[in-house]
Amino acid sequence: MTPWNLIDSSEIPKAGGELRLYQRGGEYSIMIVGGGELMNTRMHGSEDALAELGCRHLAAAAQPRVLVGGLGMGFTLAAALQQLGPLAEVEVAELVPAVLQWNRDHLGAFAGHPLDDSRSTVVLGDVATLIRKGRGRYDAILLDVDNGPEGLTHRENDQLYTAKGLLAAYEALRANGVLAVWSAGPDHGFSERLRQVGFQVDEHRVRAHHGGKGARHTIWLAQRN
Repeated sequence: MTPWNLIDSSEIPKAGGELRLYQRGGEYSIMIVGGGELMNTRMHGSEDALAELGCRHLAAAAQPRVLVGGLGMGFTLAAALQQLGPLAEVEVAELVPAVLQWNRDHLGAFAGHPLDDSRSTVVLGDVATLIRKGRGRYDAILLDVDNGPEGLTHRENDQLYTAKGLLAAYEALRANGVLAVWSAGPDHGFSERLRQVGFQVDEHRVRAHHGGKGARHTIWLAQRN
């Protein structure tokens, strides 16, 4: 098998740890040192589903505003843009500046160059900060941060999934807005926390690959009343 070649690496701000970008032939992977693979250009079915499920209620909205937590390889952003009209605004919060540069230099073509879309804006920083400042600002918030409610890369991301963090997300949404959360696996306690905050909750199991292949991931759809 062709070995992986290290392209670049970057420390994770505030939390420590290190992300690494690897290439093998026409495939790229982002891995965390000591924690394995986080994402791969071959497997993005569940990232696409996060945006498709989280934005489907906005298909007819005139000027929706969406927040994406985590740029990753750009697949969630690209799928969101496909769901939205020409006057939509999509903000992407990315904590690691190198991830933005990797998208520009190596990964953009795989997702169709969503950063070149005039509807998208990248904010380098913590998505939790944007949520806390965004009372009534968003029609949808899409969170693809770490491995879900049990953080892997950035332990401070756990604050997103506490009752306090979920209440901030609830307040950042407009009426009937949706919080969509990606996770590597199920977490029944998280579903209950969402309900306690006031969300109506649906839980979806989706495949990592399109066509019903690969690992099963979990997506929560939590709608504000």
